[in-house]
Amino acid sequence: MAQRLTDSHARNVKPKARPYKLTDGNGLHLLVRPNGSRLWRYRYRIGGVENLYAIGDYPQMSLQQARDARDAARALVKQGIHPSRQRKADRLVVNEAAANTFEVIGREWIDLHRSHWSPGYLGQVEITLSRDVFPAIGGLPIRVITAAQILAIINHVAKRGAPNVAILILQWCGKIFRRAVSTLRADSDPTYALRGAVKKPKVQHKRALSATELGELLNQIKPSEGTPEVRIALQLLLLTFVRPGELRKALWSEFDLEKAEWRIPAERMKMRKPHLVPLSRQAIELLQQLRQEGVGGPYLFPNFRDRKRPMSPTTLNRKLNYLGYAGKFSAHGFRATASTLLNEKGYRPDVIERQLAHAERNKVRASYNHATYLDERREMMQDWADFLDEQRVESQSC
Repeated sequence: MAQRLTDSHARNVKPKARPYKLTDGNGLHLLVRPNGSRLWRYRYRIGGVENLYAIGDYPQMSLQQARDARDAARALVKQGIHPSRQRKADRLVVNEAAANTFEVIGREWIDLHRSHWSPGYLGQVEITLSRDVFPAIGGLPIRVITAAQILAIINHVAKRGAPNVAILILQWCGKIFRRAVSTLRADSDPTYALRGAVKKPKVQHKRALSATELGELLNQIKPSEGTPEVRIALQLLLLTFVRPGELRKALWSEFDLEKAEWRIPAERMKMRKPHLVPLSRQAIELLQQLRQEGVGGPYLFPNFRDRKRPMSPTTLNRKLNYLGYAGKFSAHGFRATASTLLNEKGYRPDVIERQLAHAERNKVRASYNHATYLDERREMMQDWADFLDEQRVESQSC
């Protein structure tokens, strides 16, 4: 039986004029070159043909490490697999994993949708993923990420008081994984198992803001980031207190800026009756500003992806969520806010109800209200707009 190498022997061996080898056993030997370099080599046969596999350099690879590598190579040879070919395949897998991290594919997914997302939504996606997701798993190969890792992220976000953001993160991560699956860079979407992991809070749609809270919100809306259309829409919603759906589907043909009126046809009203909205000076200024933006098309607030369609039903609430009102307040709450504060200011309930376009059970009374309350409503709407300006200024001074 041939004597096996020792680490001391390998360390102290001297070069000669010609290369020579020191055998260890089971095909492993140390090749010593004239320049003094020492190389681990494994000799094996597959199909009767002799092959040589380069394992590594000594002393970077110790004798024991070389033996372990030899044993692993022998196991492959027994399966008819060339170790060198397997190593190349393994390197390809490693390189592919390094090139296909969660962040790489996540940003690829963002770029894929960048052209048809609104600037506000695009910013929300990029900021949230960069802040809450990429630092945790962005550098990991997407194939190795587990549902437990995603759950830890969304639980952390939910516990800091942002459950709606956690739900969005789960949705966006799912879309990134599905992008990876569709391009053969991942095998499955681990977020599927997490559906329902975070419960969406019940939004207090009809909670009324106090005058102070209203001023604070107005100061957040006016200078906030995002498209001017969304900012103007939120302000008009508060100045007119129509229903969100009535505003986002508003047509330019319904407005007469000279008469300061907005006539909403019956087919777009919840009660299927036409509704007239007196416009304050502030509302007209916003409408003129909106017209100067030159968005084009029949709608005041067209869909960002398709100008022939109205704004998405979720756009206004997404903006409020972005401003920190997720689970606390929604666009529909502007109506309750106006009603509460106007009643507190002493306006006649019948006038307020008529401006809110609430149903009147008595048909004769309904007809009377429509004919006689218009002047009172004009005055009330202008007073309301002036009141909002006052609240905004007071909030700035606090």
